[in-house]
Amino acid sequence: MILVLPYPHIDPVALALGPLLIRWYSLAYIAGLVLGWRYCLALAKRPLATIAPQRIDDFLLWATLAVILGGRLGYTLFYKPGFYLSNPEEIFLVWEGGMSFHGGFLGLIAAIALFCRRHAIPFLKLGDFVTAAAPLGLFFGRLANFINGELYGRVSDVPWAMVFPHSGPYPRHPSQLYEAILEGPALFFLLYALIRYGRALERPGLVSGVFTMGYGLSRIVVEFFRQPDAHLGYLFSGVTMGQLLSLPIFLFGLWLTTKVVREDNTEPPDNKAGETNS
Repeated sequence: MILVLPYPHIDPVALALGPLLIRWYSLAYIAGLVLGWRYCLALAKRPLATIAPQRIDDFLLWATLAVILGGRLGYTLFYKPGFYLSNPEEIFLVWEGGMSFHGGFLGLIAAIALFCRRHAIPFLKLGDFVTAAAPLGLFFGRLANFINGELYGRVSDVPWAMVFPHSGPYPRHPSQLYEAILEGPALFFLLYALIRYGRALERPGLVSGVFTMGYGLSRIVVEFFRQPDAHLGYLFSGVTMGQLLSLPIFLFGLWLTTKVVREDNTEPPDNKAGETNS
């Protein structure tokens, strides 16, 4: 007999105000953006911070638009291009679900680049602030996926397997929770430790590199437990679309992290001593 944990059926609608339906998915985005903004403000108020708090306030709107537009367009292009080409009006129905991290990630890169150019801010410095806070949004987003009973895992007999709505009669990995933990608290506290004890914000690109490397690796690993999208299946040799899109993110993070560490190690000793005593 296979032990199965009961799936906690939670209404995807958190609050209904007449015809207005407020969904947990929407609240997850709001929570991630607001908490990320507050965390970035706290980082900007630290000693030796290189970005003014006012710039963090200004970037919030840019980040919101970048995540929503990039995430939605990424989903339409990476996962269902044929459907949305035939039904372009469906692209705007964001509340019905269908967002892509990879699209949101590209949207944020574009927003950071444009914002930095406009305000004469080094790209990697703002990028480090944004990626330090990104795990907060990823955590709440994956919890919302779990509440919606979507993006569930593959069939499994592990003791914590669950039978998800609309997934058939067999228990599956709660892969949304795997992603929530790895992409959320695990990655957040790793970056927090680098910032607090490794002075990572004083080494532009280090936080961004570790984040992208950590996210890419986490996503590639979890994809082995996650059920591929039904309309895509496996692309080749058991590889999923999520893994294919995450591999270049991981490689970019590995390259950027290695570059920053090497530059730091080749810095003249006199400069390092000056920084330590400043």
